[in-house]
Amino acid sequence: MLLVVLLGGLLGTGCPGPKDDPDPTARARAGMVERQIAARGVKDERVLQVMREVPRHLFVPPDQASQAYADHPLPIGSGQTISQPYVVAFMTEQLALKGTERVLEIGTGSGYQTAVLSRLAGKVFSIEIRPELSAEATERLKAVGAANVQIRTADGFYGWPEEAPFDGILVTAAPETIPEPLLAQLAPGGRMVIPVGGFYQELKVIERTPDGFRERSVLPVRFVPFVGEAERHRGDPAPR
Repeated sequence: MLLVVLLGGLLGTGCPGPKDDPDPTARARAGMVERQIAARGVKDERVLQVMREVPRHLFVPPDQASQAYADHPLPIGSGQTISQPYVVAFMTEQLALKGTERVLEIGTGSGYQTAVLSRLAGKVFSIEIRPELSAEATERLKAVGAANVQIRTADGFYGWPEEAPFDGILVTAAPETIPEPLLAQLAPGGRMVIPVGGFYQELKVIERTPDGFRERSVLPVRFVPFVGEAERHRGDPAPR
């Protein structure tokens, strides 16, 4: 049933294929990477290849499967969304992963970004504050063989101190200021990729240097708000 629905969606989005195509989703992913991701400047071939491989349609609700490879976010329930493919790829590229890193993800969501990270890093620790999303993501990640992922249901503001430090931290919800516990858990030489702001948000890349932190803004974005403890820190001065 899913294949029929998805194929119908592909035919409706300019990705036609023969009825006996053994994997129309693979063709859709290839087109997604070519038109939405590589064409916009993502160059890391490891990231591009993983985006061709991870079955995004398995990480969205069944009624959204026909739109899984379209160029926009999708609702995943609980008031949350899965980011558009380009944003997932762009944020992943900013971590500059080589394959052995320990990565912390804040905001597991449907598990799609987690699955992408799992194929590029050595170990992924992912935190989701909503139990229903955490449980669903756990099952999806098992189904795609993401054995190097550990998921915790908790408030991501505090990070995962007993597993710190992390070579990379990727945050998929926007606080108004960067949580200090996450900065403290970033390893020397590590990178954090995080959307920051209220109505106006910027994607920031923060690198830990011998002298402190180096921060740069790389993209205007629009993410769901960072909830939990972060809500009580709105209006706080930015950490130095």
